[in-house]
Amino acid sequence: MAGHPVLDFVNTVAWRTDDGRRADRVPDEAAWTRWAADAGLGATALPDGASLRALRELLAALLDAYVDATAPAPPVRERWRATALTARERSALSHDFPLHPVAANVCDELTLKAEELLADAAALGRVRRCAGPGCGWFFLDRSRNGARRWCSSGDCGNRDRARRHYERTRQAAAN
Repeated sequence: MAGHPVLDFVNTVAWRTDDGRRADRVPDEAAWTRWAADAGLGATALPDGASLRALRELLAALLDAYVDATAPAPPVRERWRATALTARERSALSHDFPLHPVAANVCDELTLKAEELLADAAALGRVRRCAGPGCGWFFLDRSRNGARRWCSSGDCGNRDRARRHYERTRQAAAN
């Protein structure tokens, strides 16, 4: 849905920016196993849920900094550096060309994919955060004019259009 497995991973938290509605969409190991298979990840070994959630929050902090056009906080940068180095150290090397790292587990595979995304200026330039109040989901904007605003036109987009219609109707009735 988001257009990249790393963004889909970060988006496994619903209503990220609304503490009252925030919900983890993958609450247990069985859900993580299903999510990893649905995401098409090659690694099948699952680390513990705490490691997955920590990586998810670290990536969200990095993406938030990017879309807010700010530098990541020094502790976030250092955690990312350590996480990326660890993933590379644990990875094997593919047997055939083109040579590429083969992740030891799901966290490491997502870390390596995130490393690629964060280093790809063209892809990173299309990363957006949903404009829907409280949503906070990230997506790759592949629209022709680069003006996509919502994670889903039928979800957050529809809510926004309905809210604006309600405001117009209410204002017209008040006049």
